[in-house]
Order: sequence, then C-alpha cells, then structure tokens
Amino acid sequence: MQSFEIPGLTRGPGSQPVEPDGAELAYLSLPKTMGTYVPPALPEAEDAQSCPDGVRLLERLLVQLESYRVLEPSRVVDLMALPEPDRTLVAQALGEGEVSIRFSGGALRVQETRLAGLWHVQASDGQGRVVRDEIEVAEIPTAVRDDAFKGAARSLDPATPPEEVLTARSVLAELNERAASWRLGDLPHVVNLTLLPHSEADLAYLDAQLGQGPVTILSRGYGNCRVSATGLLNCWWVQHFNSDDKLILNTLEVVDVPAAALAAQEDIEDSSGRLSEILEAVR
Repeated sequence: MQSFEIPGLTRGPGSQPVEPDGAELAYLSLPKTMGTYVPPALPEAEDAQSCPDGVRLLERLLVQLESYRVLEPSRVVDLMALPEPDRTLVAQALGEGEVSIRFSGGALRVQETRLAGLWHVQASDGQGRVVRDEIEVAEIPTAVRDDAFKGAARSLDPATPPEEVLTARSVLAELNERAASWRLGDLPHVVNLTLLPHSEADLAYLDAQLGQGPVTILSRGYGNCRVSATGLLNCWWVQHFNSDDKLILNTLEVVDVPAAALAAQEDIEDSSGRLSEILEAVR
C-alpha cells in the first residue's frame, strides 16, 4: 500500500477560498470581558468591633434599603459625624460599583457602591475639602434630577444645516415638540438614531445644536453606557457600547432620567440581601 500524507487542516477566517464575487465571511468578535458582582474586601470582624458607629450606620442603611421603593424620595445617611476609622469601614464594606456620575464644575462627586441603589455622594469646597459626605438610597441621586437641566433651553432654534446633513433637522424638530410637551409621569419619547438613516454630518450637527448639559452618567459593565444631559430640557443622549467599545445603540430620549441609568426595584431588593450578608460578616 502506498503511503500518503494528510494535509494540515486549517479553520477560521482566511482559511477558506474567497467566493467568486469577492465576498468573505465576517465573524463577530467574542466578548472580551464581562462585569459581574464582586463582593467588596471586608474587614475582619475583630477590626469592625473597634468601629461600632460604622457598623450601626450599615444597620441603618439596611433598614432604609428594606423599606425603600423606587419613585419615593431618596433616603440620606450622613457620614460626616463618623470617626475616620468608621467612615473607612463603611467605604470598605460598600465598595465601589460600576456607575459614576460627573457634574460640571467638579465640586460634586457621585459614585454608586457595589450595591445598586446605594450611592456615595461627596461635595467639596473651593479648596478641595470635603464638606458633604453621605450615602443616598435612591434609584438615582436627587442631584441628577435637580441639576441635569439647569439653564437648559425649552426649545431650540437650530442653525441652517450643511448640505450633507440628511435627517438631523427633522430629528431636532421632533425633539423640540416632545420636550415642550413632556411632563413628569409621561412615557419617555425615544428617537433611535441607530435605526435612522444618517451620516457623520448628521451626528456632528445634532451634537453641536443640542450641546452638552451639566450631568453625565457613565456605567461600566458588559460593555459601557454613556448617558449625557443635553442643552434641551429633558433631552438625554444615550449611547451603549459593546465590550469592543463599538457603538451598538444610539438614542435621544425625552424623559426626566433614562431607564438605563436607574436602579430597578429588583436591584434594591438584591442590594438589601447583600448588605445583610455583609453585616453578618463584620459583626
């Protein structure tokens, strides 16, 4: 019998001949990372015993979480009166989560803890000294609704667009109409730019006309989400990116705060259970 060699087998993109029409298969890249809940590094129970005020504050937070319902006014627990070791204990027990909120001016810093619906809020004076330090139980901190549209226009009078702009002017007209009539409690009005025909010139024109508001919400998880207030009252620009940082959903939303930025009731209840576990570990 004559011996023969089996040629090496190759697989994957580039391993197969190109079709006669020049078409090639396009493969989606697999997700690189995925954000999951990671319990904060907790202090030893012996160390926690030396910080009784911090432990009691965590117990108060648990009571507030268990009774809180979304759409209710937020519950605030002040950290300023705590001794420094106790404040460190609270910060260590709650950890730092995926959502951060930026305010223009930089005097206010808001960071979600690892427990959804628990927000660490700090304000500084002109010298950078912390003058306000608290934990807020809320679907979104009160400052977001209070500050997002300070000075925002109730209606835009857009400039004449360049010739290459296709749909942006009609989008602005729609947003003007909806923003003027929207009231708290109304359903959000969403313009899905991903599904609309548009060019880079359209996006640039929309960005220039809508402007940038004082609040930006950034969420890091399975991909990223950026929620930015615009210069038009109650109008937000919401952008979702996949794990490769590619824009996969691009919307303009007329609403008080987009749902993508809010903690749901299920999140609050889940955080309540996790905080109970944390307390058991530090007691």
